[in-house]
Amino acid sequence: MSGSVSNTVPAITSSLSQLQALNGLFAIYKKQGPTSADVLNVLKEALLKEAGVKNPNPRKRKNQSLKMGHGGTLDSAASGVLVVGVGNGTKMLSTMLTGSKKYVAVGEFGKATDTLDATGSVTLEKEHITRLDVEEKLKAFTGDIMQVPPLYSALKKDGQRLSVLLKKGHKVDAKPARPVTVYSLTLQEFKPPLFTLDIECGGGFYVRSLVDDLGKALSSCAHVKELVRTKQGPFTLEEHALHEEQWTLEHVLRSLKTCSEGDPEEDHPKPKKVVT
Repeated sequence: MSGSVSNTVPAITSSLSQLQALNGLFAIYKKQGPTSADVLNVLKEALLKEAGVKNPNPRKRKNQSLKMGHGGTLDSAASGVLVVGVGNGTKMLSTMLTGSKKYVAVGEFGKATDTLDATGSVTLEKEHITRLDVEEKLKAFTGDIMQVPPLYSALKKDGQRLSVLLKKGHKVDAKPARPVTVYSLTLQEFKPPLFTLDIECGGGFYVRSLVDDLGKALSSCAHVKELVRTKQGPFTLEEHALHEEQWTLEHVLRSLKTCSEGDPEEDHPKPKKVVT
């Protein structure tokens, strides 16, 4: 899928009716810090203001002037590809994003945190390990595996996110382990205590849990210091993600994959389980 149409597209004057006529998917770049929902609201506000709407309220739930949603939540501390559906495209998000996702994760051995990333409090410190140890243990995390989701996550209990319940002081039990798929997992860089992983995985996979489990498998501990999603379904960070200065109707139109454009990305071929 191409990230844009011909560069000869003329300049476009935005109007609310033009925005409301959009139906499809496009990708934006989410920076570190804000939640995925916050980023979506900033995008909606920018587009509505460009269309001449005075004092737009992007958080409005009922009678929205612009129907928009995102697929595949990124943690606040993470950055990268965030796929957005507009109009009828919001109904396409689950089917169009059934393909694999790719991440580049920087982890730190020797320190564990309660959130499994750098935003949390350190709960344990241990000695570091060697590159050979890491590469050998990574084999066990490739293929179809079982994974316990992090406590601090967007998963819900009684209609509330687990992360919100924890911050309110409620006791939260871990969700049971569930099947996930890792298509490829490689150690890109190892500069103790830091290490960089290149990951391609299916839906429902948590990179924070992977790094935490890897640390435990090495009789040590680890957490995620930095996480970038470089691919989600057919959308890649390099080719398709619009940066904030590009959040205009013209750029959205250049990038939009409309509801009639083809089928969802085919499932990634299943990897063979590595026997160790």
